Amino acid sequence: MAGYQPKKRKLTCEINVVPYIDVMLVLLIIFMVTSPFVTQGVDVELPKTSTAKPASELAGDSDASFIIVEVDRDGNLGLSVNNEDVQRGLSLQDIIVRVRAELSINPNSPVAVGGDAATPYAEVVLLLDELSRAGIPKVGLLTDIRE
Repeated sequence: MAGYQPKKRKLTCEINVVPYIDVMLVLLIIFMVTSPFVTQGVDVELPKTSTAKPASELAGDSDASFIIVEVDRDGNLGLSVNNEDVQRGLSLQDIIVRVRAELSINPNSPVAVGGDAATPYAEVVLLLDELSRAGIPKVGLLTDIRE
């Protein structure tokens, strides 16, 4: 038997990417889990704006009504449909029932929340949250147009 000669192996210079993929997947999972906990604050000056759209543009159809829910500085609620007189002194449940009733008649009616400039922000957010819980899909904010 002639002498045993091991085969010569060709050296390959390749990067093993499997550990990098594992690390990236772990980082992706960490970011996906922690992203709901990240909150961002935005400084805004309400209620004046220069880019507000008139209510007639938001209503779209001429037969669609425009629903406005108002909050004054003391937290008292009011409701106006189609620019009629505001019904004041309503409870939150009354507002929700009347808005739902109007949306059942005219489902394309825009709903907007308006507040006095001195209204605490928490009151407006509470009203928006309750309207959202009641199943009202789109709610906008009313502002005055800056001249």
